[in-house]
Amino acid sequence: MSSNINELVFLHQISAPCHLAILAESIGMKTRIVKHAGELELEKYTNSFYLIAQDGAALDSNGIPLIVSRIAPHVPVAIYQVERGTLEPEAALLLGVRGLLYSDQRMDLMLTGLRKMVSDELWYDRTLISKTFRRLVKKVDTSSPVPEETAAMIEMLTSRERTIIQLVSSGARNKEIAHRLCISEHTVKAHISSIFRKTQSRNRVELLRWAQTYQTHFELVS
Repeated sequence: MSSNINELVFLHQISAPCHLAILAESIGMKTRIVKHAGELELEKYTNSFYLIAQDGAALDSNGIPLIVSRIAPHVPVAIYQVERGTLEPEAALLLGVRGLLYSDQRMDLMLTGLRKMVSDELWYDRTLISKTFRRLVKKVDTSSPVPEETAAMIEMLTSRERTIIQLVSSGARNKEIAHRLCISEHTVKAHISSIFRKTQSRNRVELLRWAQTYQTHFELVS
């Protein structure tokens, strides 16, 4: 697991066993299962990653569990046991959800997704991430002035870092970025840590939001 995450917390509100938690525990991940949202205690478990089951939860109009919108601004969260066609992925992405695990996926694929999300990567279809990113960039008024602090952030970004931001925004994962740029994954991680620091982003979701707002501006000064 990520050095910052030491526990997976599953909100599992149905009587059936939580197979994903069982699988995660079998490979050495520390897990905890709660049956009611009131048991989450977000302040107490600051290094936890939260997984909310769609099955059995009260949902909003996009098919997203209501509890997700309340906790996503504060803790890393993903949604599992998702029935295809019942949840709007773009709404989840914009809400800050790290990714979706579908009920019809193979367990090994779910586990791969879980590992990626815990390692601070997004787990969505790449086409969705690219489409969402392009749509939001188009909404940016490039004639509006950039705040002085943000302009300073953009100036601090190197050409390589701007390229990596664009690749992250297109849905590329660390291994793919390394392959594209002919560098090691370790170097990619170092660049991303530097990007997080310069853009004051804590994770990829926050970086995506930052880039959605200022992409056109830092492209102009590349």
